[in-house]
Amino acid sequence: MKTRNNLSLFLLAVTTAVMLLPDAAGAIPAFARRYKLSCTTCHTPFPRLKPFGDEFAANGFIIPEEEKDRDYISAGDDLLHLNKDFPVAVRFDAFATLQKNEEDELQADMQMPFGLKLLSGGALSRGIGYYFYFYMSEKGEVAGVEDAYIHFNDLGGRPLDILVGQFQACDPLMKRELRLTYEDYLIYKSKIGLSNTNLAYDRGVIVNYDLERSGTLLTAMVLNGNGKDPAEATGFDSDKYKNFFLRVGQGVTDNVSVGLFGYYGDELGQNPKLASAGTVFRNSLLFHGLDLKAGNGTLDGSFQYLRRRDTNPLFLPGSIDAETTGLVGEVVISPQQDRSRHYVTLLYNRIDSGLDAADYETYTAAVTRLHRRNLRLTVEFTYDVEHGASRGAVGIVSAF
Repeated sequence: MKTRNNLSLFLLAVTTAVMLLPDAAGAIPAFARRYKLSCTTCHTPFPRLKPFGDEFAANGFIIPEEEKDRDYISAGDDLLHLNKDFPVAVRFDAFATLQKNEEDELQADMQMPFGLKLLSGGALSRGIGYYFYFYMSEKGEVAGVEDAYIHFNDLGGRPLDILVGQFQACDPLMKRELRLTYEDYLIYKSKIGLSNTNLAYDRGVIVNYDLERSGTLLTAMVLNGNGKDPAEATGFDSDKYKNFFLRVGQGVTDNVSVGLFGYYGDELGQNPKLASAGTVFRNSLLFHGLDLKAGNGTLDGSFQYLRRRDTNPLFLPGSIDAETTGLVGEVVISPQQDRSRHYVTLLYNRIDSGLDAADYETYTAAVTRLHRRNLRLTVEFTYDVEHGASRGAVGIVSAF
């Protein structure tokens, strides 16, 4: 009982202090600066996107009808297309956490800054956009480039888009970078055994084709399959294989969409515990699953169920199969839709794997207060079922 009281008092004290911050005028991020629009045009709240924000990103981070020649430098060369201003923005996240472990021990942690990133995006020319961000600090270290790609929009006048670069394989499913919670969507970033493949960051090509009449979106990817590790002597890919992703998304109504996806790949790897160092084994992996989104702006839900099968994730002699199932369910409550100042997020994570070390199950509840359109305050509590532990977090998330 004393432990619970300490946790409650800590969260109450920090929350009160944060909520009473003075109302300083805040700057606005790069895209809002350029088009002189409120953050609510694209976000509810930032970084979570609403439909117009999704369309803006799909158009290569431009509003086509707002593009004017005066926004670009005239250098007497029709083939040169340069923005007059180079759009740059910054995101700064800071958290204070209090965590209780399996032994009922409490640990307070000031994670400040938890993340500091520099981002830019916009048009290279009509129909071609770019986006990247550099993590100057993530959990206390320089993480480097994460999202970084060139976007070719509506190629040949058709609803065909191609993205080339580095991105998250889970982006067509649920976008991790746009979540409102400190707690992550764990199944996407989890690696099973010694496998180096997951559905988070990877390098490759995305192809989107929109069948507008039927409301169907086809997404295909070709990926290296080994994340964003530094290049080796042989190149960025650590083996000879490429991985493949295919999703079929279908709009059911204006407020409901469903998707089915599959992912297949192979990888080569070593088990460092083997006496014969240098012995390489092959792991074949297959993901498949269902995603569902539904909402009316006041109550919005996202759901992901997937299964993963690895034939040899520990890279041992002989095939040692591992079956893994994952589930993510999220509900966001916005009482006044995009004009809300307060939001409630409920999040459930579950991973059940044949390799018990990967098992995970948490319940999360978070309350967000939008202090400014580009400054939000959050209070969050997570209970870890698998380990009988809990975590409280209070945070500031800003963009300018």
